[in-house]
Amino acid sequence: MQKSFIRKFLGSKIGWLYLLSIGFVLCALLLGLFVSSVQFPIMTILHIVLEKSFGLGWLENIPRNEELIIWNIRLPRVLLALCVGASLSLAGAAFQGLLRNPLADPYTIGVSSGAALGAVLVLFFQFTIIGLGSFTLPVVSIASGFITLMIVFGLVRLSSRSLAIETIVLAGIIVGSFIGSITSLLISLGDKDAMTQIMYWLYGSVGMRGWSHIHLVVPFMIIGTIILLMHYRELNALALGEEAADHIGVNVKRGKIMILIGASLLTGAAVAVSGSIGFVGLVIPHLVRLLTGPNHRHLLPLSMLFGGSFLILADLLARTIIAPRELPIGVITALIGAPVFAFLLIRERIGRGERG
Repeated sequence: MQKSFIRKFLGSKIGWLYLLSIGFVLCALLLGLFVSSVQFPIMTILHIVLEKSFGLGWLENIPRNEELIIWNIRLPRVLLALCVGASLSLAGAAFQGLLRNPLADPYTIGVSSGAALGAVLVLFFQFTIIGLGSFTLPVVSIASGFITLMIVFGLVRLSSRSLAIETIVLAGIIVGSFIGSITSLLISLGDKDAMTQIMYWLYGSVGMRGWSHIHLVVPFMIIGTIILLMHYRELNALALGEEAADHIGVNVKRGKIMILIGASLLTGAAVAVSGSIGFVGLVIPHLVRLLTGPNHRHLLPLSMLFGGSFLILADLLARTIIAPRELPIGVITALIGAPVFAFLLIRERIGRGERG
């Protein structure tokens, strides 16, 4: 029974896509570890990672500075890029499924702008919520992102009884622009050091992060991922429209709330540790949908895998293309993502014209 399932899985297109995505993740992780502006022998890197992780190292007399660079700087950076890319891609796939629009993602509907404002407030005022400690930044970021989402939907409700997709995207852009102006105001009111810190953070980066940032993002990432993967059926049903989903027994209201909570958790946590990184949640789910079709049972996990791999490679470009200087990772994702998404839109429009 088990052998026949494995044989059937490996013989299907989806099975090969899962194997391809896992291989893509492993290759991206290895490239992120091995390639940098500061080169170390591959065996030294493998020894340090295996020794620190499982006690399986085999080399002796590894210089202390090499160990610190690999274990405390490079490996956390690569893993953080994986977590952030996976979170943004999964959230983007969920928003696109919920709103039935490939243009929807955490940035176009304002969630990321709201999460960024929450994080900027914490950085600007340097406050800590009692009982949360270091988790103040992601919690405030998630809460402000969710509040922004509620404001967007409230604005849509006031302007139109029906939640038209175009209206939601337009409201998201309006609210995001307004929040962006508040963020700019805070930056202008701060001193030079605070302004530099916030501006660098807003550009988007996974550099100069450590294991503490991994510990911050992983709990929220796990919870958000579980919520969304458990509600893939609701996303599939909502693709037919809310009335049709209701007729086939789906609790539309509860499903929408849970999907929004899961996507907001992922977005807020990702923005809190990496700043604003655009186009990942927009382009990656769209590309994966072309390969898998609209079934969210496969679209959601594959978007995570491809999104995490993509951001690792984007970060690799950001830190090597003009080494020893670094580019903000948001610049790389925009330079890659904008032309790719424009091509996809033109391709889809031409395809519709041919069918028409």
